[in-house]
Amino acid sequence: MTLRPTPLSDELYDYLVAHGTPPDATQEALIAETATLGHEARLQVSPDEGSFLTLLTKLLGVRTALEIGTFTGYSALCIARGLADGGVLTCCDISEEWTRIARRHWDGAGVSDRIDLKIGPALDTLRSLPARPTYDLAFIDADYPSYPAYWEEVVPRVNTGGVIIVDNVLYHARVIDPSDTEVTTEAVRALNERVISDERVEATMIHIADGITLARKK
Repeated sequence: MTLRPTPLSDELYDYLVAHGTPPDATQEALIAETATLGHEARLQVSPDEGSFLTLLTKLLGVRTALEIGTFTGYSALCIARGLADGGVLTCCDISEEWTRIARRHWDGAGVSDRIDLKIGPALDTLRSLPARPTYDLAFIDADYPSYPAYWEEVVPRVNTGGVIIVDNVLYHARVIDPSDTEVTTEAVRALNERVISDERVEATMIHIADGITLARKK
């Protein structure tokens, strides 16, 4: 018996995705359109991560959610679909171009009325929000150099018992390369170290996609 995760070949990953709730026609259309963006398409969350976000949102009974980094809207669509009746997801993004794609697919999925999109630098948007516990769930998936700052703005705004999810915390395995001192890598490392030392939360790191941290506010 091994305590390590089973290595994922392409075939095994396809099997994994096929044995969870699959993307529906609307999600497939969004995936296909995002793929036409070329290199930028890598910013979209994977199908298995998307289904995880929907299921977790449902399991937690989330009514108020916050997303930092929306891109073309796949993760927001997944979270919005999991919200309890009357729930609202607040999305922060800087791009009118990418979120224009998101809006079309949100309309197609019938979740536009659950999403409040705020365009502008995410830190400015966060600091404009009430500085009190408001959200049941927060998802951070934006520019890596700002990860530590996002964390400090988000934690006070999450309700006790609420959950914070941080994406790409393994950063393509670069976080364990001591020779990699790029600003982006160092920022992800700093966030990871901050999380495990933050007495306001209890957390675990999970090997989904490029790694996610799942933290519960005490």
